[in-house]
Amino acid sequence: MAYEPACAVVDIPDDEALAVTIGSYDVAVARDGDEVFAVENICSHAAVALSEGEVADGTVECWLHGSCFDLRTGKPTHLPATEPVATFPVDVRDGVVFVDTETTLNGVTPQ
Repeated sequence: MAYEPACAVVDIPDDEALAVTIGSYDVAVARDGDEVFAVENICSHAAVALSEGEVADGTVECWLHGSCFDLRTGKPTHLPATEPVATFPVDVRDGVVFVDTETTLNGVTPQ
């Protein structure tokens, strides 16, 4: 695993996600309560940034058509999306979020 620094935890707005680029991947880093997640920053339905959507109850909602994705599994939880997005391992150390984009937690290949 190759964890790269993504952002500070304090930089992630409550109930939102933060867009970051790690290597060649666009990643949405989201905080839901005390948990931090990293998912591919592109909706599998409409190819728009998930980081512009709302985060609540362990999901991120795409702002364009309302598709929701589970932040842990990447699986869609609300239509119209039917395909999952990649999820990445996260490690928080001393207030800094590190993300490993070389590994996906759900086996989905990032776009």
